[in-house]
Amino acid sequence: MSFRKVVRQSKFRHVFGQPVKNDQCYEDIRVSRVTWDSTFCAVNPKFLAVIVEASGGGAFLVLPLSKTGRIDKAYPTVCGHTGPVLDIDWCPHNDEVIASGSEDCTVMVWQIPENGLTSPLTEPVVVLEGHTKRVGIIAWHPTARNVLLSAGCDNVVLIWNVGTAEELYRLDSLHPDLIYNVSWNRNGSLFCSACKDKSVRIIDPRRGTLVAEREKAHEGARPMRAIFLADGKVFTTGFSRMSERQLALWDPVTSPLLQKASQPCTRSALTPSPLCFCIVTSRAP
Repeated sequence: MSFRKVVRQSKFRHVFGQPVKNDQCYEDIRVSRVTWDSTFCAVNPKFLAVIVEASGGGAFLVLPLSKTGRIDKAYPTVCGHTGPVLDIDWCPHNDEVIASGSEDCTVMVWQIPENGLTSPLTEPVVVLEGHTKRVGIIAWHPTARNVLLSAGCDNVVLIWNVGTAEELYRLDSLHPDLIYNVSWNRNGSLFCSACKDKSVRIIDPRRGTLVAEREKAHEGARPMRAIFLADGKVFTTGFSRMSERQLALWDPVTSPLLQKASQPCTRSALTPSPLCFCIVTSRAP
């Protein structure tokens, strides 16, 4: 009986990246260790924001993109929350405005000075209070100014008018379990969500109705993610029953499933852009 070694062929097998030099990186940042599935950072054309460890509340750094190298531990932070910060998102219409969600059940909107922080920022422009449990998801509307979405561990999605600090829409009956993530479509008429009940939903926030739903998009028990693509399709990442990473492309209008692939990865991040998406994966050590 002969045994043949099976080698997976890949055109990227002998492709190697070039490490960036230390003076072009951001070093000595104490990234938050809070138990929450988040990217813990956000970037726009002017600033990089990173959620960091803080005592007595929550905080995040805001660094000009040009400020690379070793970051002083005494560098000023945005530190107005009384609980750990879980998510942050830059406003797409103003590069100096950022929103944050926290374990203290509040959403805060901050105005960053044009040249960055020179002292700790403790006073937000707006405080949005409406959730009864921690707020782990923040997403600005892609086309409408001063419109912000927040989702919390109370399974409620709120759409805010930041200018008046008022709730525009409250969606409290569409998700029976924890919401993993939310993503607007390109024009902001719909958003998709991934939920702990293994369903991916497409929701019209103005009508408060469910447009489409895919049950058991990924059958694994681990968290999954869903994002809208520019053409209206939905791209998801999750796990199979055997804990294999799965990537799937869904068309909510015509065919439910266009393509699904599996790979033995344990961690990944989804980064959408107006025209494409980026997947960063890493194997378990």
